[in-house]
Amino acid sequence: MWFTVAILFGAAVSGAWSATAGQGRNPLVAVRDVLVPLLEWFGELALFFLRLVRRALFPPYEIGELIRQCDSIGAQSLPLVALAGGAIGVVLSLETRDAFDRFGAASMLPAVIVFSILKESGPVITGLVVSGRVGAGIGAELGSMRVNEQIDAMEASAVDPFKYLVATRVLACAGMLPLLTLVANFCGVLMGWIAYTLAQPVSLRFFLDNGFKDVAFSDFLPTLFKTAVFGFIIGLVACFQGMRATGGTEGVGRAATSSVVLSSLFVILADVVLVRLIILLYP
Repeated sequence: MWFTVAILFGAAVSGAWSATAGQGRNPLVAVRDVLVPLLEWFGELALFFLRLVRRALFPPYEIGELIRQCDSIGAQSLPLVALAGGAIGVVLSLETRDAFDRFGAASMLPAVIVFSILKESGPVITGLVVSGRVGAGIGAELGSMRVNEQIDAMEASAVDPFKYLVATRVLACAGMLPLLTLVANFCGVLMGWIAYTLAQPVSLRFFLDNGFKDVAFSDFLPTLFKTAVFGFIIGLVACFQGMRATGGTEGVGRAATSSVVLSSLFVILADVVLVRLIILLYP
């Protein structure tokens, strides 16, 4: 989190300083005007997270809505995730073949494809694809409910919107991302073999034996944990942006756009932190 704050703070300060350098304004005032809303946003996000945890831990639980969200986030994202995973497998196979042929290491290509997909490409691509599809949907849906006062009506009817709307979507995102990542990994390895065998025909069993011979079960666990964190980030940021939407239909559009942009950014930054953490824990 502090790494993310440092990145956003540096970008904001640089932009504010450049924008005011030629306008005669005090750059420190411009930096303050950018920094204060940024810190307020992170503070509100932290309070939103604490409120979510407090509401989600205690019954009653919205099991029916959770199952519906799992279907919406998981099953309906499956074709797009499978297509993206397959495309990554083809690209990895085609791009790395020439480089490995130059160094006489073509026999290592199956292992490189498998390791690249399982450890990095599959989780990140799945996180970005889901943040684009699901993040925009959650932000627009909750933003529309907020500006149309449907959430206020739920509160007046003694229905907790944090339990019914927020907790179910965040948990569904965190639970479905690992499963979607497995699908993306499978499609990536399969399409990588197809692209590989078009240039040099080999059996699928030979490709898999060479690709997975050095893969241990512990290689799967960190990536699955990482994708669960990605899903939690996507759900949390999208719900937060949707619940604080204002300004009618224009505010709904801003909520959807900011949900995609911020969730994708945080997924990438979280990947940097988690990769370092995984290296320390699983050397």
